[in-house]
Amino acid sequence: AELAERFRVPALVGELTAGVVLGVLLAKCHDNAPVLWEATRSETFESLVSLGMFFLMLLAGVRMEPLDFARTSKTAIFVALGGMAVPVGTGLLLGAIVLPESPLKLVQSLFLGVALAITAVPVAVRIFLDAGLLESRVGKTVIAAALWDDLIGLFLLAFLLAAIANGELAEFAGSDALMLLGKVALFFAVTIPVGLWAFPILGRYIQHLRFPEIDFSMLMIAAFAFAVFAERMHLHFIVGAFLAGMFFHPGIIREEIYDRVEKQISGIARGFLAPIFFVSVGLHLDFSALGSTPGFVVVMILVALLSKFVGAGLPAYWVGLS
Repeated sequence: AELAERFRVPALVGELTAGVVLGVLLAKCHDNAPVLWEATRSETFESLVSLGMFFLMLLAGVRMEPLDFARTSKTAIFVALGGMAVPVGTGLLLGAIVLPESPLKLVQSLFLGVALAITAVPVAVRIFLDAGLLESRVGKTVIAAALWDDLIGLFLLAFLLAAIANGELAEFAGSDALMLLGKVALFFAVTIPVGLWAFPILGRYIQHLRFPEIDFSMLMIAAFAFAVFAERMHLHFIVGAFLAGMFFHPGIIREEIYDRVEKQISGIARGFLAPIFFVSVGLHLDFSALGSTPGFVVVMILVALLSKFVGAGLPAYWVGLS
């Protein structure tokens, strides 16, 4: 991470590279480091990786107030729609051109389109944190659009999973889509009122409690509760963590308490768990595709970059960004 910063690129580039190097070394020499090899494939390691995502999204939420997010979302939804529609369309087209004919070609092409369209929200959060731009208009727009992407991607993935299970797209019933939509609506119908009304009440009375670090503990309880509820409603837990953090702001609690808790979360996220998350991404990179279909990999990366740039960039320009 330090080397990456010296070369004027985000620290996460160094962490990803460290993970790639470690993965290559372990793949070739795992007999010489069996404990480390097993550790990187353990449930404990996966739990730390998930906590890295959790704390990154919680930190992003803590630094963004609900009204800011609501205002940004009005324009970010257009960025999200463009950033999903264009990559999905180009992925489908790429699959139609290059994939071999088979009964599952349409499903495979859809898989390719969804893969190109999905946004890695924790990666975007970390880049804007490192650049000090998370609270800028661009940062807020990208994060809001990425979260909208997650919700849209949820429905695309539901169609995709149904297609893989049944062999054809037509088997995904309208009732399934309505059920999914109902769960998403229920999640926000519960969490938004709780965040707007319960958090300020807790903020008023929490300062009278004597338990050490009770403010940090209460935020953790709320964030984990929101995350678990998100999972139950078939959303990703990072959506719950982000929402819980967003409702914790200086408007509901004394500013010195807010600053202290924000620094604690930042230390845990950026100093410990987030690097583990990014190292794990590099650690699990599989280079076999480069050996078998290098041309396709290069074309797919170029299509991914261009389609996301055009799909998200043009709507962003139309809503007033430079």
